[in-house]
Amino acid sequence: MILIIVVSIYIPYINRRRDSKQMTEHNLSVVETATLYIVPTPIGNLGDITQRALEVLKSVDLIAAEDTRHTGKLLSHFGISSQTFALHDHNEQHKADLLISKLQQGQSIALVSDAGTPLISDPGYHLVNRCRQANVNVVPLPGACAVITALSAAGLPSDRFSFEGFLPPKSKGRRDKFEEIAQAERTCIFYESPHRIMDSLEDMLTVLGPERQVVLARELTKTYETIYGAPLGELIEWIKEDDNRKRGEMVLLIHGFRSEVKDELPFEATRSVSILVKELPLKKAAVMAAEIHGVKKNALYKWGLEHLD
Repeated sequence: MILIIVVSIYIPYINRRRDSKQMTEHNLSVVETATLYIVPTPIGNLGDITQRALEVLKSVDLIAAEDTRHTGKLLSHFGISSQTFALHDHNEQHKADLLISKLQQGQSIALVSDAGTPLISDPGYHLVNRCRQANVNVVPLPGACAVITALSAAGLPSDRFSFEGFLPPKSKGRRDKFEEIAQAERTCIFYESPHRIMDSLEDMLTVLGPERQVVLARELTKTYETIYGAPLGELIEWIKEDDNRKRGEMVLLIHGFRSEVKDELPFEATRSVSILVKELPLKKAAVMAAEIHGVKKNALYKWGLEHLD
């Protein structure tokens, strides 16, 4: 009886381990035919490429690359000899049909950009969109992305954020963009190039003012990685102190708009909330105080969250 019980427990356990191992091996090394793989590549540190990405790049029939010379260096470093195909902003729409044809014939293709996750301010949208329309299998791999890397270490609110891509090249376009997000309460993230960074920050200063909290993340994962946050006016002065702070790949993160609720509320209303909250839940106290003093209950509730224990 004891032997039967042990066997009945042990065999399902072995089967679960075997199934788990097979699933892991499939995810890491098996490349399916007629599949487009979206493969992130390092944004600086080659050690950030994933094992799964390497297995896919080794196994696919073709690698569609933003710059075949740039990608060739990456492949050479890891001893990968898969064939490459140039797919960039200038030829993507024209070449999409050719790649879809190859996929429909049973080939497997990996899509890579020069750095980071394809389609994030990089080519690939038209190809992926056309694949979806043609019912071609698309498999995304997780991996490096400068937007998420910067946000994770910026110290700005990350519960709501938007990635806005590269800032417009001309001053009017940049100011229009800053006007567009001036009242947005989410964290807004942009890419910017070294030769335009100061002009962009000056335009930002004009629209958003010197007190808006901004974080500059540059050269992420590289030797001279820098993540520096300050009120915008101070950030500009900090960059001016050292020309090296203007160099490298850059991510700009802007704190969302914060209304100064405390300046909009009369002292009597906030005092009432302070007294009522001793006997009532904050939400109820805010409702009653708002009715007494004729102010917005949400503003009082927010004030209570920020100022009362």
